[in-house]
Amino acid sequence: MLAALAEIVGADQVVTDGDVLRSHGTDWSGRWAVTPIAVVRPAETDEVTRVLRACAAAHVSVTAQGGNTGLVGGSVPTRQDSVVLSTTRLRTTGKVDQRTRQVTVGAGVTVAELQALAHERGLTYGVDLAARDTATIGGTVATNAGGVRVVHFGDTRSQVVGLEAVFADGSVMSHLHGLPKDSAGYDLVKLLVGSEGTLGVVTAVRVQLHDALPSERVTTLIGVPFLARAVELFQSVAPRDQLLAAEYIDVTGMRLVCEVAQLPHPVGDHWPYYLLVETVHEPFLPEDVDAAVDRRLWIYRERQPEAAATTGLVHSLDVALPLDELDAVVEALAALARPHLVFTFGHLAEGNLHIQVVGPNADDISVTDRVLELVASHGGSVSSEHGVGRSKTRHLALCRDPAQLRAMAAIKNALDPGRLLNPGVLFTPESLESATIASS
Repeated sequence: MLAALAEIVGADQVVTDGDVLRSHGTDWSGRWAVTPIAVVRPAETDEVTRVLRACAAAHVSVTAQGGNTGLVGGSVPTRQDSVVLSTTRLRTTGKVDQRTRQVTVGAGVTVAELQALAHERGLTYGVDLAARDTATIGGTVATNAGGVRVVHFGDTRSQVVGLEAVFADGSVMSHLHGLPKDSAGYDLVKLLVGSEGTLGVVTAVRVQLHDALPSERVTTLIGVPFLARAVELFQSVAPRDQLLAAEYIDVTGMRLVCEVAQLPHPVGDHWPYYLLVETVHEPFLPEDVDAAVDRRLWIYRERQPEAAATTGLVHSLDVALPLDELDAVVEALAALARPHLVFTFGHLAEGNLHIQVVGPNADDISVTDRVLELVASHGGSVSSEHGVGRSKTRHLALCRDPAQLRAMAAIKNALDPGRLLNPGVLFTPESLESATIASS
């Protein structure tokens, strides 16, 4: 089969070097590691089609991978008899349409590169995240990434107006027109956003661009006693259309990033939480708040994942909660995680918490079980922006009812009956099998 793949993409683009295979078989968190038999790097959609057909003929599963910045094992293989299909050479960039403010780019273009392309035209792309220099557009579409601008622009799904993808049988779905209104049947474009590579390999994306952010923006960091107070503040500091970001850090994460990055503490060290807001103009702040104003304050938030990684192996849980449930959940975490270290940061405006648990072994999910059950009991979701991957397949039923789970499995079985694409991601084998039995 490797010879067949070499004929398709060229021998130099079928990589079997051990070090390279291990790097592509391990995700950023370090929790998930399976070495594939090869990494294949197609450069165009036709090559993706032929690679998928060759793998199907050989009964070899395929894991699509972009920048491999995921934290839930969704972009690395679950089995050793797998091929990683790297999309990093799918780098075609179209011309920005100034009338519609749209552009089509290959799945391998990074978020930073798309941002730079937009900025050259006086525009901006609505998704921004700390991994921007490595994370690819295809990968962020597959996970429906959010980032720090969701409060202003919405998530990735809100930016995607067209998409090209290759299904498991090698057929190509191309819907890149970017029409503002189109009600001709099912919206397969939005279905594929967030599907985590289980339904098809995204090869190109048409995105909506926006007016550029003002060059002079105000970043403010405020110490708060409760997250409820942080919510009150971000909702009052500026009109909604002038609020560009609303993030938070807890005291453990703040002290950690100050130590790791050798940064001075920006405000008083006695606050349990810190709200970071970015606004178009000076925010409306009560006179008694403990606050600092400086564009450079973003470093305290953006370096949280990097600082967390220095503590050891991290179970990073990405969840979403109703805003009025945040304090109840966060205050219960220490007892649930004991004796392990737990701290949080995240996108406050969306109730999106990144819960960092340090201490359990990679395969010890007992704390994960307890935390996600707590989140679900408070009306939350087990995934807000990182996806389900392989780490949360057993927990999906906590926030999706049986009818939704059966429908999702039925779609997977219909589009990928051979279960070639990203096996073990999003679905357990049992859930796919039971859906097949129920429909027969």
